[in-house]
Amino acid sequence: MAGVAGGVGITWPSKLSAIKPSSSKSKHPFRSHSTLVVKMTVSVDEKKKTYTLQKSEEAFAKAKELMPGGVNSPVRAFKSVGGQPIVVDSVKGSHMWDIDGNEYIDYVGSWGPAIIGHADDEVLAALAETMKKGTSFGAPCLLENTLAELVISAVPSIEMVRFVNSGTEACMGVLRLARAFTGRQKIIKFEGCYHGHADPFLVKAGSGVATLGLPDSPGVPKSSTSDTLTSPYNDIETVKSLFEANKGEIAAIILEPVVGNSGFIPPNPGFLEALREITKENGTLLIFDEVMTGFRLSYGGAQEYFKITPDLTTLGKVIGGGLPVGAYGGRRDIMEMVAPAGPMYQAGTLSGNPLAMTAGIHTLKRLMQPGSYEYLDKITGELTQGLLDAGKKAGHAMCGGYIRGMFGFFFTDGPVYSFEDAKKSDTAKFGRFYRGMLEEGVYFAPSQFEAGFTSLAHTTEDIQQTIAAAEKVFREI
Repeated sequence: MAGVAGGVGITWPSKLSAIKPSSSKSKHPFRSHSTLVVKMTVSVDEKKKTYTLQKSEEAFAKAKELMPGGVNSPVRAFKSVGGQPIVVDSVKGSHMWDIDGNEYIDYVGSWGPAIIGHADDEVLAALAETMKKGTSFGAPCLLENTLAELVISAVPSIEMVRFVNSGTEACMGVLRLARAFTGRQKIIKFEGCYHGHADPFLVKAGSGVATLGLPDSPGVPKSSTSDTLTSPYNDIETVKSLFEANKGEIAAIILEPVVGNSGFIPPNPGFLEALREITKENGTLLIFDEVMTGFRLSYGGAQEYFKITPDLTTLGKVIGGGLPVGAYGGRRDIMEMVAPAGPMYQAGTLSGNPLAMTAGIHTLKRLMQPGSYEYLDKITGELTQGLLDAGKKAGHAMCGGYIRGMFGFFFTDGPVYSFEDAKKSDTAKFGRFYRGMLEEGVYFAPSQFEAGFTSLAHTTEDIQQTIAAAEKVFREI
């Protein structure tokens, strides 16, 4: 097989020719005149200046005196790609601008939630109306019902939902719930899958074999991770051996159904089906962490796309439309364990915040429009194939893939089925590629081991310009 087929990017490219940029604007089926990409605080003249990050350098130097490493989330510090982090000034549609006036086509999308585009005019207008009523109630509001109904109707596994404030919080809650419901303590997670920074999830996997968890960060007590078992992703035989060695003790398996925190790694055919079967056989709950894949691979998430229904699901990012939000949900009999309906305690002052609910409602309604996911599939396929073809043409070992609005690529021949495979990628070369693309006005995630994201605001012209920039940078590195 070659190329990209059926919406899933296979891990080796075909020999299609790279797309060339056009000089005219592309017609865009999801953008009205009110949502055109506009430059907000930076003039056109500034865009033409020589690429510089002087203001970002000054701001970051000051930030390092005020915040650990100068950032509030580690990947933003550009440690894995080198060079100077950019300090963002504004975003709109598929574009972003830094404080030096540089303009970028953005494939990070605030790490996923900007699926209909940054600062969408309709979402901003709805937020403005909601803010007139207040920004936080700490009490029930009708908007919670509306978003809950949308989520429940969309996601196959969810019969009841609890809103929280982040993906990390959602995963903390769902783990406690799984243990409460089953009366068991042990869980299985997969190497390279990220479920937030809660203690039980910060665990190193053994070198390609199952092992008892050891803390992956100072400050995490071994007691917090001793019940976390690990397996390589896409390795069902190791999972079976873990169940054999821990009969009747495993509360849940939790995984990203498509890995996005080791780069883009899809499940091998039959892997998710096998997990569903083995969990049912052992009275274990299957948890899909769809904080990243939810509403991005399809309106019903990865579980709808792959037609595998887990017992519990975590969500985030898209359902807040760019505002802080998370959620967990699942079967009614399990969710009724959650306080105040049941004895498992979990709470949050800002949970169900009216602003986050508003942004989520309007984002999901936009995604319901016919053709949304077909459009994401089209542009993401063009982008991924174009990047792979350009890299191969320039003599680089590359592989990668995509599903709908999520993609990734590696500087290795591949294929990549697990985090161990992903680590074979030439990360030094990725760093050079990354910095070169920044200078050409393209913003990817500043790590080889992070997936990329497209949006309904990305145009064919965006994709063509990105591929043209990549052709140039591939030749230079």
